[in-house]
Amino acid sequence: MPLLRKLTALAGTAAAARAYVRKNPDKVNKMAAKAGSFIDKRTKGKYHGKIDNAVHKVNDATNKKR
Repeated sequence: MPLLRKLTALAGTAAAARAYVRKNPDKVNKMAAKAGSFIDKRTKGKYHGKIDNAVHKVNDATNKKR
């Protein structure tokens, strides 16, 4: 039962995140870029390509929802 409760909570959180993205795509894009920049600085550019790819995927996903 505890696993089922965790999965239910996770599903609820994912649904809330999707709803937030639909309502605020500009904020999501801005925060994704900010988080990507922060992580890139902390890793000293070691994972720049992967971080940049992830930020672009977020931007693409939010632009489709508009």
